[in-house]
Amino acid sequence: MTNLPDATWTEVDRAPRRAVLVPLGSLEQHGPHLPLDTDTRIAVAVATAAAAQREGVAVAPPLAFGASGEHDAFPGTVSIGTDALTKVLVELGRDVSRHWDALLIVNAHGGNQDAVGAGLARLTAEGRRCGAYSVAPRTGDAHAGRTETSLLLHLDPAAVRGEKAEPGETRPIAQLIGRLRSDGVRSLSPNGVLGDPAGATAEEGRRLLDQATADCVAALDELLAAGSAR
Repeated sequence: MTNLPDATWTEVDRAPRRAVLVPLGSLEQHGPHLPLDTDTRIAVAVATAAAAQREGVAVAPPLAFGASGEHDAFPGTVSIGTDALTKVLVELGRDVSRHWDALLIVNAHGGNQDAVGAGLARLTAEGRRCGAYSVAPRTGDAHAGRTETSLLLHLDPAAVRGEKAEPGETRPIAQLIGRLRSDGVRSLSPNGVLGDPAGATAEEGRRLLDQATADCVAALDELLAAGSAR
């Protein structure tokens, strides 16, 4: 059992219930060439691939709205904010813990980190076994650049508007983070891109997905091992 929505309750009841993976994404601008749900697609792909490698692990439907206030100057972005997302994660974790041993949030949007951290802190304090894996390929690419474009070219090439791909703000994210938080992405990058999609390929996307999947499986194994050691 990997995809939880496809299962019946009796199938779930009979199967091992070691962990639920919840993909967490966003609905936000990703430049003129990538779809608004880019983060959600990536989170689902990583969670699904990771769950398939372990018995008794299922993937829930994704949480497709996140904390995307830094992108709110771009039409199409829809955000529920950090406070609301934190509450959703806490209530989700509480309910999952009734029937499952553990919850792993697979997050593919950096703006969700504060909510994930706060939600997990609350759940852990309540004695629930939970963790998170953040999809952050080790490329240094920030947003709608080569990394995410390569991943989408692998996952759904028809969704990439390649003829519209163009560079945006290419300075390292560490130099931009203060301005991004105070004034938003559009103040630095009118087209919404933080990076440069040039050179993106489906093959690179496959390698990035494999890397992220392996890292997610490692995070899942650590979470499950922590429970068995109790």
